[in-house]
Amino acid sequence: MSIKHFLQFNDLTRDEIEYIFARAAWIKRQFKSYQQYWPLSDRTLVMIFEKASTRTRLSFEAGMQQLGGSAIYLNTRDSQLGRGEPVEDAAQVISRMSDIVMIRTFEQSIIERFAANSRVPVINGLTNEYHPCQILADIFTFIEHRGSIQGKTVAWIGDSNNVCNTWLQAAEVLDFNVHVSTPPEYEVEPERANLYGTDHFEEFVDPMMAAKDADLVTTDVWTSMGFEAENEERRKDFADWQVDADMMRVAKADALFMHCLPAHRGEEVAAEVIDGPHSVVWDEAENRLHVQKALMEYLLLGKV
Repeated sequence: MSIKHFLQFNDLTRDEIEYIFARAAWIKRQFKSYQQYWPLSDRTLVMIFEKASTRTRLSFEAGMQQLGGSAIYLNTRDSQLGRGEPVEDAAQVISRMSDIVMIRTFEQSIIERFAANSRVPVINGLTNEYHPCQILADIFTFIEHRGSIQGKTVAWIGDSNNVCNTWLQAAEVLDFNVHVSTPPEYEVEPERANLYGTDHFEEFVDPMMAAKDADLVTTDVWTSMGFEAENEERRKDFADWQVDADMMRVAKADALFMHCLPAHRGEEVAAEVIDGPHSVVWDEAENRLHVQKALMEYLLLGKV
C-alpha cells in the first residue's frame, strides 16, 4: 500500500471515510467491553506540537497505546525544529525512526512540506486552515445519534475558521449541506477552504436563518489560537452570534449541538445549550479517540 497522508478532509474518498467510521464503531465496542486489540504492536507514533492541546494529545497518545503501539511527544520548543532545522530535514529523520506522524502546527504549508519529505503517513492534528480529525469525530458522533449525515443540514455559527473550512470540505465528500453565518468581514474564504464552485454550502447574514430547520448546530470559540490580540474586538463583532436556546428552537426539534472544545460559556454558546439536552459535546470529545484509532489503523494497515 502506497503512503497515504491525511492533511485535509478531502484527502480521503467517501468510501475510505465510511470504512473508517465502520472501523471506529467496531474499535469503540472493543474498547467499551475491555477487549484488547493490538493491531499496531511495535509501531511508533511521533506527535509534533507547535500549538498547545489537551484533546489532540490525549486522544492520539492514548489511542496509539490502546492499539498496542507507543507514542512519543515532541514540542517544537524542545527540539531542533524550534531552533531553525528545516522542516524537510526533520521529516527525513523523524520518518526513518517512526511509523506514523501527527503534527499540530500553524500554516498548512508546514505540514505539507513535512509530508512531502516523509517516508510514513502524516496526520493533520490541526493547522490554521483545517482540523480534519475533529470533523471525522463530529460526523461519527452525528451518525451514532441520528444515522447517515447525507442530505442533512449543518448550521455553522461564528468564525469561518479551520473547523468551519473542514465542515465545508466534508459536505462535498459526504453530500450534506452547511449553512454558514459569520459577522461581516469574517466570511468564508473559498481559497482557504480549498473550495471552488461548491453547491453544498450557503451563507446567511442572519444566524437565526442559518440555524432554521438545521439537523446540527455547531460553533467554536470566537478567538482561535494565534488571534488573541483581536479578542476584545471579536467579542464585540460576534456578540449576536451566540448559540442560545432561541437559536436551538428554530432548528429541528431533535437537532444536535456540537462544539470542538474548549468552550467559553456565555460567549459563543450559552450554558443552557452546551449543558442542555441537545448537546453531545462529551460524546464528540470522546470520539476523537475512536476515529483516530481507526484512522491510524487504516493509514498503516489499509483495510483489515
